[in-house]
Amino acid sequence: MRVFAACAAFVLLFLAGCAKKTISKSQLRAITGEIVAAAQKINGRKSEIAIRPELQSAKRGGAATLAADNIYISLSDPAQTAAFAQALQTIARRHDLSITQTASSGVIRFDCAFHGARTHTIHVVTPLAARAAAHPSARTTTNAGSPRLAIIIDDLGYDRSAADAVLALGFPLTVSVLPHLPLSGELAEEAQRRGDQVMLHLPMESAADGAKPEDIELRVGMSVAQVDATLAGMLETVPYAAGVNNHQGSRATADPALMQALMPALRQRGLFFVDSRTDAKTVAYDMAERAGVPAASRKVFLDDTPSRDAILKQLDLAARHAQRDGFTIAIGHPRPATIAALAEGIPKLEARGIRLVFASELVH
Repeated sequence: MRVFAACAAFVLLFLAGCAKKTISKSQLRAITGEIVAAAQKINGRKSEIAIRPELQSAKRGGAATLAADNIYISLSDPAQTAAFAQALQTIARRHDLSITQTASSGVIRFDCAFHGARTHTIHVVTPLAARAAAHPSARTTTNAGSPRLAIIIDDLGYDRSAADAVLALGFPLTVSVLPHLPLSGELAEEAQRRGDQVMLHLPMESAADGAKPEDIELRVGMSVAQVDATLAGMLETVPYAAGVNNHQGSRATADPALMQALMPALRQRGLFFVDSRTDAKTVAYDMAERAGVPAASRKVFLDDTPSRDAILKQLDLAARHAQRDGFTIAIGHPRPATIAALAEGIPKLEARGIRLVFASELVH
């Protein structure tokens, strides 16, 4: 009996030793505190930091549990990222964490894990102005009278990795964020921290057969009060929006009554409007102009054909429009081919004297 008990105890100890180690919520949060303190110390307590918990749904209807913390840190000087990385390594050793680091222009991502289970994802970003000062480009020497090109990237809010790739490009882009999505708020906040311009990508009713309507969108027949309330709710989910452009909307933008209802709501909030021109019958720009809303229209879609070569040709077309007219607006989407084409093509356009600007600079 004693031999059996001893064997049973040995088996229990062995199984306990083989069990997967986990980290408690209090431990995870304590590590988060150390990471935040390290960033603040490096940046003289001037860092903008946001923490967004990632919850894991419990089985059988139980309460959700904390799976990881997503931390967004803005540093004022790109050189500070090396000091932060060293401080993070010290924290990781103290808590037996492994770190995986990935980097692209202007953004460094650290994934921390405890025995294979991710505990933290840390995005370290530096404002666009700081990166430009550290790495001068053709943009810094471009004449103020040069042709101007604004590039709006639509449809942000669905995919974290796609947004990271857009925000890492290091050019002054205008990012248009869809409302009421799980990532809407954090992507708008991160774009603002980085120095990019944020717009609300305002869902509107489409006339296309088979087009899937958004759960919340502007629809023909809405009253002025309904339009105002719908817009207000969308803006709450996309902080820092300086302007609006339509998502879909081929039916909505062609409806004078709906556009007449929208424009005063934009004017009262100090927002500009860019007509994406998803339909040739649009009256949106004309209605904005009549209502005194600063406005402009999209001239070029970059990625209707989603291949790198085709997008480069469209980027060149946008540049030629800018050279002819003095300015133009192009719209693209956070697709791999689009991001690759922008990374390759924009420096070449700058070398030709094209100045990349935010959409707000081209409205009138």
